[in-house]
Amino acid sequence: MSYTAPNHYKSQPDLVGYRIAQRLNDAAQDLPHDITQRLKAARMLALDQRQVARRQSASAVSVQGGSAVLHLGGDESSLWNRLASVLPLIALIAGLITIGVLQEQSRAQELADVDTELLTDDLPPAAYTDPGFLKFLSAKSQE
Repeated sequence: MSYTAPNHYKSQPDLVGYRIAQRLNDAAQDLPHDITQRLKAARMLALDQRQVARRQSASAVSVQGGSAVLHLGGDESSLWNRLASVLPLIALIAGLITIGVLQEQSRAQELADVDTELLTDDLPPAAYTDPGFLKFLSAKSQE
């Protein structure tokens, strides 16, 4: 007996699967009731697993606005997925805050060093603002 597949089966694996299913369905007419029920349960389980695998592989990478987006797959509202998506943002914010604090401390230390040099020098701080002092320094460096 020959089997003709419907037109919507275009790929070879789908066509082979259709033919195997047809032959199994023809032979299933002679099986006892308990075996047919177990086969029905196994078929439903296999279809569910195929749907899950199709959803996971389809949602692994998607393109949005010219850029690729990687999805973690699985349950979207899972605690681990939420934590994994927020953790890089927290690390970035903590890094920026740390950099800001370190730069502020470095600048304060530099200003403190300049103030220390000015106050411990032999010249009074007002001498550095005197325009004649600049001429005195340039004349001294030319000698």
